Amino acid sequence: MIGLVNYAGEPHSVELRELSVPEIGEEDVLLKVRAVAVCGSDVHQYEGKQSWKVNYPVILGHEFTGSVAKLGKRVSGFKEGDRVVSETAAHLPPDSPFIRRALYNLEPKRLGFGYGVNGAMADYVKVPARCLHHVPASLAYEEAALTEPCCVAYNAVCVNSDLRLGDTVAVIGPGPIGLLCAAMAKLSGAGHLVVIGIPADSKRLEAAKRIGADTVLVTQASQVEEWVKDFGDGYGLDLVIDAAGVSASLKLAFDIVRPAGAITKVGWGPQPLNFSLDPLVQKAVTLQGSYSHNWPIWERVLSLLAKGAIDLRSIVNRVSPLSEWRETFEDMRSGTIVKGVLRP
Repeated sequence: MIGLVNYAGEPHSVELRELSVPEIGEEDVLLKVRAVAVCGSDVHQYEGKQSWKVNYPVILGHEFTGSVAKLGKRVSGFKEGDRVVSETAAHLPPDSPFIRRALYNLEPKRLGFGYGVNGAMADYVKVPARCLHHVPASLAYEEAALTEPCCVAYNAVCVNSDLRLGDTVAVIGPGPIGLLCAAMAKLSGAGHLVVIGIPADSKRLEAAKRIGADTVLVTQASQVEEWVKDFGDGYGLDLVIDAAGVSASLKLAFDIVRPAGAITKVGWGPQPLNFSLDPLVQKAVTLQGSYSHNWPIWERVLSLLAKGAIDLRSIVNRVSPLSEWRETFEDMRSGTIVKGVLRP
């Protein structure tokens, strides 16, 4: 089979290689990959800029869907030909206390597809059966491949944020996760939804408008802070979701959140803060992190996707064969497209 391998930590150490079809264990399933979405983390590994450990060489890809090609001897609940989508926790220690609390997504020793174990940017991928969910017949493979980032956004907005009907909400960073967070906020009854980006995000901010953002802003000079001062009572926004992950975006979140408001941080970034956290105290702000997802979130998101409740057409701009991976990665990196999906 052909797979897209990240073989070293240096920038652009990614190439297509001829590989063996994975051997599966008794509790595994071999999937024929039908669609795999490109995540920002895939692009970060391509650029050599990730802030997590990578087990080189590794096949990229953790946002994927496919059909069951082969079943392990102890697998039940699935049959060959079933349309399925997979969670990302490819390896978990069996004695983890977080598994007992259904918080396996927070297990520090978990290994995920695409960095810890081989991912799905290939013809086939080996998946533990516990990771699988059935894909509704009404959901196309290209859409089902975005279940994982939708689950990240659902967890951030609908589980880890205290969003009440009518709350004012800002999302900083209109990448795929930020746009999906905006969509979840809209579904959850945000009273006024603001999406904030940088000048290079023009196409992504256009997508934010299509998703339902009431206001889009560009972080130039003091434009965002001035807008907030003139909005409503001028005290700030109820909830700010930091989907950018850089130091400047978290500082901006503190600047625009209202006293007794909340900030949910879902974006990653290795930089030091370089600013005081005193506003956290002075404003009595709740700062909440959000990471990954778990089983019930996947089931709920799949139901929402099957009903067409989440608009993915504004986010997926390209569906390409795996051979065009480089163009897709580069266009996502430059902001030419919001999200690309590859078909092995």
